[in-house]
Amino acid sequence: MTTLNTLITKDTTSRDPKTLKRKKGSSNSTVDLAPWPEWGRPLEKVFGQAVEKYLAGHRGAESLFTLDDATFLASLGSTPQELYDFVEDWCELGEPSFGTVLRIAEVRAEHFFLEQYLERSSEVFRSDSMPSGDAKLGGFVWLPRIIAKARAKLRGEIPADMMFGCQNDRAFLKKVGIDPAQFLRVVWSVGKNDEEILEYVKISAEYKEELP
Repeated sequence: MTTLNTLITKDTTSRDPKTLKRKKGSSNSTVDLAPWPEWGRPLEKVFGQAVEKYLAGHRGAESLFTLDDATFLASLGSTPQELYDFVEDWCELGEPSFGTVLRIAEVRAEHFFLEQYLERSSEVFRSDSMPSGDAKLGGFVWLPRIIAKARAKLRGEIPADMMFGCQNDRAFLKKVGIDPAQFLRVVWSVGKNDEEILEYVKISAEYKEELP
């Protein structure tokens, strides 16, 4: 019988960043994910400084982040624009929290380290190829779109004019009871199998409705 955790225990269980390692080529070739103190705190600092600049009236990623910031974010497989979008939403809407931003960054970094071996994709997902906002999968409006966005986010191919974890994404995920970072892990786990993602969403939504 399928349970809520069945679809995430396969390759998507929480990984300990201190021990996360995958071989590439020879046994001496590995890619390591730095533990929280090594990159989580610097990310928190960059985020906090960007919030201060935004609240002071600065706008645009180029105004909020330095070249050093951009280099640091690139080492995690991310970009200033991606973090800017979260800063903007936090300042204007009060969400997502930095904790959510960190968890999303962690999944992207793991994928960047473990699947791409620190090599950024040269592709960028075309915005006009994205499923529309009213597209449905299994009766769930927005699900096809957020799946496509999650895959682009994982590969570092999301275009600058698009955001994984936007207000509409958060509203959908809140409705079905799924954390944005966990949704990324599920999408990573199942690959191209949209039906498994749908099954996970169905189970999560049903479970959420049963909660008091």
